[in-house]
Amino acid sequence: MEGFEKMVVYGVSFDVVSKQPIVLLKAEQTNRFLPIWIGHPEAAAILMKLQDADLPRPMTHDLFTNVLGSLAARLERVLVTELKDNTFYAVLRLSAHGEQIDIDSRPSDAIALAVRTDAPIFAARDLLDSNGIEFEQEVEDPEEIVAEFREFLDQVSPEDF
Repeated sequence: MEGFEKMVVYGVSFDVVSKQPIVLLKAEQTNRFLPIWIGHPEAAAILMKLQDADLPRPMTHDLFTNVLGSLAARLERVLVTELKDNTFYAVLRLSAHGEQIDIDSRPSDAIALAVRTDAPIFAARDLLDSNGIEFEQEVEDPEEIVAEFREFLDQVSPEDF
């Protein structure tokens, strides 16, 4: 997709200072990361799916996924588009009955749905250029990247973005 990079969910961490959860997206082809501050319920929803937690009843994002399926709609992709006034924006790109539908979304909800539907996640290159973190060397050990990211978080706040 022109103007976007494919991302993967690298993990969920917590900002030590603000106690806010952060979802960390990693560009599939590079060492660029995009930290997005999210709410606690959305962090739990993402983590539950990443950890394959089996719940007896559907949670909100599971419910929405079930509704999409019942309506013969599909989440084609998630687009994290911009950061405006310290708020990240995203779009759910759905397909239903031969039509493409774009729905405004918080990135946290969009990512929680993407991990449930295996929909790809993309971030705007402009957003990555202005708000991404790039590591010069390839990092294989997730603990090493988390340690470096925590060090970065100790020096930055959401207002810096």
